[in-house]
Amino acid sequence: MNIQNHFFKDLKVIELASVLAGPAVGMFFAELGATVIKIENKAKGGDITRQWKLDREQKEMSTSAYYRSVNWGKTQLFLDLKQPADRAALYALVQTADIVVSNFKPRSAQQLGIAYEDLKALNEQLIFAQLTAFGLASSRLGFDVVLQAEAGFMHMNGEADGKAVKMPVALIDLLAAHQLKEGILVALLQRFKTGKGSFIHVSLLEAAIASLANQATNWLIAQHIPERMGSQHPNIAPYGDIFHTKDQKAIVIAVGTDRQFSSLCALLDVEDLAKQTDFKTNTMRVKNRAALRDHLQIAFQYHNFEQLMPQLHQAGIPAGQIRNMQEVFQQEMAQNMLLKYEDGQACVKSIAFSVES
Repeated sequence: MNIQNHFFKDLKVIELASVLAGPAVGMFFAELGATVIKIENKAKGGDITRQWKLDREQKEMSTSAYYRSVNWGKTQLFLDLKQPADRAALYALVQTADIVVSNFKPRSAQQLGIAYEDLKALNEQLIFAQLTAFGLASSRLGFDVVLQAEAGFMHMNGEADGKAVKMPVALIDLLAAHQLKEGILVALLQRFKTGKGSFIHVSLLEAAIASLANQATNWLIAQHIPERMGSQHPNIAPYGDIFHTKDQKAIVIAVGTDRQFSSLCALLDVEDLAKQTDFKTNTMRVKNRAALRDHLQIAFQYHNFEQLMPQLHQAGIPAGQIRNMQEVFQQEMAQNMLLKYEDGQACVKSIAFSVES
């Protein structure tokens, strides 16, 4: 039996957050059955992303597609927290809440009387989860693209001969949201053991740096500054290389082992390539990646996409079709990742795991 939709049915979450990172945390708990109350600024018309509409979106829709991407399953409550009566309404909710998610700047929260110290006085078991851009001591604003720049992502991203490029989703916001979810889950476990609430803080900058993974250690260990190289990988080849078939369809290859490389060469009828000294090992393939790419592109052009893709999969060679968003949602697994709003519009689930008993 799938239990995840009701896993947090007795949990009450107050969301004092807007835009993407904080609301993504709230939606995570909503999907798992929690009661999530989203507090929106009545004086300013609510979460700013309500108005972030594409040109082609229906103007009569009350909220944007962007807003709907992270606000499924919540109860919206419009309050002006500068007004004593509205602040008192929030205080009443907090008294019976389990979690507060906030991306208010710490100083603003203190001025409004909604900082951790204020709300903890109302509820000793409260778990208060705070998001900032650059840490608790900084009042600096930081939208996702700024963090992508500051954490090194933009410097690495793009083609070798091109300019720095941001990733097309607010990835740093989502990484920070995952960090905050993990912190909250740890705090819930601690509260189960001790009965005590706690304060959790995640900064977007630290969440971004924590996600630099091998690119960070390439610098820390080898003093290698990652440069833009398109979709290629600094440590592996051919990995991330894009090849075009005879019918001009694009395929990305992710060969991680010598055996996979030999299988790829055999499938493309260029077995001798895998035996050449310049390409026999991953180290040599990385060193000679440009020449390798030229050889493989010629080989790919003798094969049609529809026949080649199943053969790649059957041979155990990691390969993927480069899909646009329409093609992504033509996949059955993508359809299983949808949530519906009451008006029939859809968004994507924030959780991709399943829990059964």
